[in-house]
Formats: sequence, structure tokens, C-alpha cells
Amino acid sequence: MFTLSALASLLQVILIDLTLAGDNAVVVGLAVRGLPHPLRGRAILAGVAAAAIIRVCLAIVAVQLLAIIGLTLAGGILLLWVCWRMFRELRQQEAPTASDEAPPGALRSAIIRIIVADLSMSLDNVLAVAGAAGEHLWVLISGLAISVLMMALAASLIARLLERFRWIAWIGLLIVLGVAIELIIKGGGEIWHVVS
Repeated sequence: MFTLSALASLLQVILIDLTLAGDNAVVVGLAVRGLPHPLRGRAILAGVAAAAIIRVCLAIVAVQLLAIIGLTLAGGILLLWVCWRMFRELRQQEAPTASDEAPPGALRSAIIRIIVADLSMSLDNVLAVAGAAGEHLWVLISGLAISVLMMALAASLIARLLERFRWIAWIGLLIVLGVAIELIIKGGGEIWHVVS
């Protein structure tokens, strides 16, 4: 189980996750920035835990996912919807207030946004990790668990920064929009190659 090959694969998986998961942490930070402090931790924990389960399921069927044409395009469109929702919230909250009460449904909305965004953004990550893990299923699951933990910690830090420096939220939104556009172009290209 703990062979040199498996440990090398685990290190490779963790490095891939560190490289590719930064934009996911930005999305999580943006999703929870409007919540009161007590709810932020719960939203991050619930959203990231659900995202971790989704990532493991995606990774297990990664080879079959590669055969689905249009999945990347669908992920980009989903992420574009998340961007639109975040844009509307940023415009409505010109003067953010950190109160102890959140609007009804705010926690659920933040968790859903985290899950949808992570699902649409993590497909490339999952495929890269599945390729690096090879036949070592425990490496795949361990690597994804470590990456999700790092993403949760980074998201908490990003949420605090967004509270202090509001302009960072707009930069984060632009980063997420860039990823959405990249996925749409890539997915559209895949469909174009099949159709033509």
C-alpha cells in the first residue's frame, strides 16, 4: 500500500491540487463573505464536505467522464450562473455589514453556490488527480481530501480579506468569470470538433 510509487503519486496529487484549487478557494470565499461569522464556518464546512464527496465520485468515474462531450461546456455555463449571482450580490451590498443575523436562506444559498461552483470548476482538477493517482485508489481519495482541507482553510482566509478589502471581491469575481469563459470556450471547441 505505501510503496514508493504510491507515495510519489500522492505527492504528485497534492501538488496538482495546490496548483489547480486556488480559484475554487476564491469562489468559496466569495460565497460566504456576506454571511455572519458564526455561519461562515458552517457554510464552508458543509459546502466543502459536499464538494469533497462530489470530487471523489467524479474521480472514480474520471475515465468515463472524458468520453462525455459537452460536460466542460455545461460546467462553464453553471459557473457563469454562479458569477451572475455573485455579481448581483456584490452590487446589492455596496456597504457590507457584519451582523449576527443572516437573511433567510443565506446559509443554504452559500452552500449551494459552493457546491455548484466547485463541481463546475473541479473537473480538470479531478481528471488530473485521477491520472496522477493511477491505480492507487487510496492515493486518489487521500489527495482529494487534503486538497479540500487546504481549500477550506484558504477560503476562510479569503473571506476575512474580502470583509476588510471590498475591492478584492471584484478581482475574485473576475477570476471566476475568466475560468467560466475558459471552460465555455474549451467545451464549445470539443463540441465543434465532434460536429464538424
